[in-house]
Amino acid sequence: MPDGKMAYYNFKAGIALCFVTFWNMALAMYHLPEQKVMSERCTLVTRTPALNLTTIRKNDAVSTSSLMDFGLYVAECMPKYVQKVQIVTGNELEVLIAPDGIVPVLQFLKDHHQCQFASLADIGAMDVPSRENRFEIIYNLLSLRFNSRIRVKSYTDELTPVDSSYEVFKAADWYEREVWDMYGVFFANHPDLRRILTDYGFEGHPFRKDFPLTGYVEVRYDDEAKRVVVEPVELAQEFRKFDLSSPWETFPNFRAVSSGTEEDKTKAT
Repeated sequence: MPDGKMAYYNFKAGIALCFVTFWNMALAMYHLPEQKVMSERCTLVTRTPALNLTTIRKNDAVSTSSLMDFGLYVAECMPKYVQKVQIVTGNELEVLIAPDGIVPVLQFLKDHHQCQFASLADIGAMDVPSRENRFEIIYNLLSLRFNSRIRVKSYTDELTPVDSSYEVFKAADWYEREVWDMYGVFFANHPDLRRILTDYGFEGHPFRKDFPLTGYVEVRYDDEAKRVVVEPVELAQEFRKFDLSSPWETFPNFRAVSSGTEEDKTKAT
């Protein structure tokens, strides 16, 4: 056989061998069940079915135990303010504190060498009207040093202010303004506690459970005054009834042609 043809056949054999090798590697990577693949010697190999791998993270007893130990350590260091320590959803540590302990506990978690939660990820709130202290204030902290998170919860009512954490975390500025805007929780000693999401002159706090869905005021452009005006909400009855087959039927140009009433049908018969 000429050398040219021999080199050509060797090249094709090498390509086929590389294809089979990469195919086996791909099947091994994705754990395809009951797949018959070609080995390097061109023999059929049957793979065993792969295990059912779920995306739910399993609870690690060791990490959960270490988190609980750390929470108890924080409770021992701050017994005046920490009221409860708990683990939720498997591996999330929560520390429940009194309202007057917000600044001391956050300062401790930020500066203590075994904590170093130097990043304030978020401040949230929750409204439960059935409780005496209806609002929960939630602080989510992150420790880059230990790659760990902790959630600090406190409580208050509609009239009692809580201390601002701005002096501990500068990132709390806009977070506390958002909680004040949406829930009406007042943060004492905040440098600039103004609304941040709603407009000027807005009445009420939208995330409260007793806030009406339509709100209290509406904004529209007044042709006579040539400006945007804020007025109490007035919903006409025809705009409050949604018994139409199409919302466009409220506009005359888009109304469907009536097929006739019952009286018309009886007259026609």
